[in-house]
Amino acid sequence: MKKIVSYIWPLTRKISSKINGTLEITWMNGKKVLDSEMANYSYGSLQRILDYGLSKIYFDSKANILLLGMGGGSVIETLKKKYNHRGHITAVEIDPVIIKLAGDEFDIIQSNNLSIISDDAANFIKNCKSSFDLIVIDIFIDLEVPDKFYTIEFWRSLIKQLKSKGNILFNAGIQLENDTDIQSIIRTYSKEIEFQLHDNVHGTNTLLIGRKK
Repeated sequence: MKKIVSYIWPLTRKISSKINGTLEITWMNGKKVLDSEMANYSYGSLQRILDYGLSKIYFDSKANILLLGMGGGSVIETLKKKYNHRGHITAVEIDPVIIKLAGDEFDIIQSNNLSIISDDAANFIKNCKSSFDLIVIDIFIDLEVPDKFYTIEFWRSLIKQLKSKGNILFNAGIQLENDTDIQSIIRTYSKEIEFQLHDNVHGTNTLLIGRKK
């Protein structure tokens, strides 16, 4: 019934999170989306933005993928349904409330091909011993990407975990106030990574795409 009614009038349920503030699950046009107070977190415009980035990258259907910032898991859905991905995905999400919502509302749960880890992404990368074919960084607290994910130190650790010819997809922000930080990353690692900067994707976000040489 909710799905039918949502075509006429959006239905919203609010959930409180210590990390992300007020979260909202909304039925809209027959589909659920996850939002913060100011931004879409999963299954709305964000899903389309990350799909655009994935369309610019070649990766094998069995690629070992790391997702930093799982949200409700819309990128996992996109990888499996649109790109026929059948390899392993490691999803790191700092907020246990969002992990529970992903399972309860979107059926994103731990499986043989999906490991869900509750941790800070920067801490995970610092201590990670695995390597990946594709790393997706999609980390927001409401509208903001925390500053530590623009640092040279974070990117140094990140690139170490990327296999040769592997790809990075970084959702760098809605209105990019950290352009100097992005340019610093590009300058610092241009010998190791071939970068592409995509501004104003779908009228909003900046994506930084990189391929390890």
